Amino acid sequence: MYYPKNEMTLGEAIRAYLKAMGLDKKLKEKALINSWEEVLGKGVAKATAGIYIQNQVLFVQLNSSVVRHQLQMMKSGIVDVLNKKVGEVLIKDIVFK
Repeated sequence: MYYPKNEMTLGEAIRAYLKAMGLDKKLKEKALINSWEEVLGKGVAKATAGIYIQNQVLFVQLNSSVVRHQLQMMKSGIVDVLNKKVGEVLIKDIVFK
């Protein structure tokens, strides 16, 4: 499609607005958190009590020491898969509590 230089699609305008307001990163962080169950499965999701991102670190509160230990051993792979899911490097580390 051809768009004159001063015109853009509605989707492009929304993305530009979100980026200008600094909200695009927050939306991607939310998408990463929402992909936790899809990436790691229902069993891990059930053992997850809380999850948030701060300073490019994903903090995951778990209610199972067995699951915590298993995830700790797979940590770098989990970081890679979650970042690929959202299409950019949003997290550099994971802390399991």
